[in-house]
Amino acid sequence: MATPTAYLPSAASPEWLNKGDNSWQMIAATLVGLQSMPGLVILYASIVKKKWAVNSAFMALYAFAAVLICWVLVGYRMAFGEKLLPFWGKGAPSLGQKFLIKRAIVPETIHYYKNGTIESKTEEPFFPMASLVYFQFTFAAITVILLAGSVLGRMNIKAWMAFVPLWLIFSYTVGAFSLWGGGFLYHWGVIDYSGGYVIHLSSGIAGFTAAYWVGPRLKSDRERFPPNNVLLMLAGAGLLWMGWSGFNGGAPYAANMVSSIAVLNTNICAATSLLVWTCLDVAFFGKPSVIGAVQGMMTGLVCITPGAGMHCL
Repeated sequence: MATPTAYLPSAASPEWLNKGDNSWQMIAATLVGLQSMPGLVILYASIVKKKWAVNSAFMALYAFAAVLICWVLVGYRMAFGEKLLPFWGKGAPSLGQKFLIKRAIVPETIHYYKNGTIESKTEEPFFPMASLVYFQFTFAAITVILLAGSVLGRMNIKAWMAFVPLWLIFSYTVGAFSLWGGGFLYHWGVIDYSGGYVIHLSSGIAGFTAAYWVGPRLKSDRERFPPNNVLLMLAGAGLLWMGWSGFNGGAPYAANMVSSIAVLNTNICAATSLLVWTCLDVAFFGKPSVIGAVQGMMTGLVCITPGAGMHCL
């Protein structure tokens, strides 16, 4: 039986390309992108006081766009390119056709033992570098936007515009290369399935640090800071939850058993954490809280990320 034309190799579909894996990787990247924009844009705009709504939404929107440009100009290769330092890759643009259409490889830096044998193998997914660059961009973008949550209602937008590219280049790329890009932690055997350290821990610590240096909110905001639209806050939280399937499901770089288990684990953990947090609100305060439920949901999603698919590996 002749092979269907759709499966014959061509310039746009080389033999190593798996269309299923590539399709899932682009879908997963888009789901993660939707977490940030419009997910966190809506969530941030609605969870703050009305006077801070536009500023908070624009912080997330600006970060998404700024990170993408910085990522393709220099960021991706600083995080996943050839080794410059044990914690940093060589920065270079990721826009050339030759680079984008070749088969993806992670990490690009290969370490060898003194006897010449490979210390840690590289992974070559069945899709092009373009898919990998975009997938990892969405991770970088949501890291910066999660950090923004620590300074909502207290940071000037002009200061934020300068902060975003600087933090991405001098902080995020260091953690990403060290753990995922072939840096010293990667070769020490440190495992981070889908960003528990690279994304959540780094954005959390940076958020605490930024909040400390920026300073507290205005006295009037500290005394009363109610959300201006609870229904929209739930809509943003829902996009964040559903998008997390791409977050953890795309980490294996393939549409395989690991991605299936990771997606299921992600949703079970989010639901469990939401219900536990709601029950605790009832136990301690006598009634459930919508904000508490959203916090519980996010806690569950964050906690499962470092190991959502690890027991399958």
